[in-house]
Amino acid sequence: MADVLPEAWREFLAGSEAESLLTYPLEMVCVRRKEAVVFPPEGMIFRAFELTPPETLRAVIIGQDPYHDEGQAHGLAFSVPDGVAHPPSLKNIFKEYSSDLGRNIPESGSLENWARSGILLLNSVLSVDAHTPGSHRSYRWEKFTDAVIAEISRKMCGKTFILWGSYALRKVSLIDETRHKVIKGVHPSPLSAYRGFFNSRPFSQALPDWPEL
Repeated sequence: MADVLPEAWREFLAGSEAESLLTYPLEMVCVRRKEAVVFPPEGMIFRAFELTPPETLRAVIIGQDPYHDEGQAHGLAFSVPDGVAHPPSLKNIFKEYSSDLGRNIPESGSLENWARSGILLLNSVLSVDAHTPGSHRSYRWEKFTDAVIAEISRKMCGKTFILWGSYALRKVSLIDETRHKVIKGVHPSPLSAYRGFFNSRPFSQALPDWPEL
C-alpha cells in the first residue's frame, strides 16, 4: 500500500502549504526503498495521522525520527508494536506514566490506544534507514511536520503540546501559547531522564483523563 496522507488531514490542511511539502520527502523515500531498508514499512508512514484524525485530537507528543531497528517503527512516535521489547525511552515514559497516574506499567509497547484516544504521536521526521538514526533528516520532512504543528495551533484551540528535550522544544515557536497548553520537559532517554523527566507529571498536567493502555 502506498503512503498517502489520510483524507481528513488533507481537508484540514487545505489552503496551507503543508500538503505540497510532501512531494519531496515521499519521492526521496520511494527512491531510497529501492536501495535500502527503510522504516517504518511502506503504508505506515502516516499511521499517526490515520489513528488520530483532526476531529479527535486532544494533545500532541512530538518525537524526532522513527526507531531504526527491525520491527520497531510503526508510524507512531515513541511506540513499538505488540510483542516488541520496550526501547529505553519508552521504558522511562512508562515509568513516569505509572508514577504520575498510579497505573501499572503496560506490557505492550504499543501506544495505539493513546493515538485512537486523540493523542497525535508525531515524529518530526517520518522515515529512517535501518540502523541509521537521523538518516532522513535531509528529506525535508520537518518542513511538512512543522507546517502541521503550525496549522493545528492556528486552526484549533485548547490543545496540549508535550515537548520533551531540546529538539522538541524548538517547536515551541510554532505554537500559540495563548491558545494552547504547552508542557515543556526533559527528554525521557536514559541520558537525561534523571535530570527532570521523572516526577515531572506530564500526563496529569496534559489532560484530566489521560487515556489508559
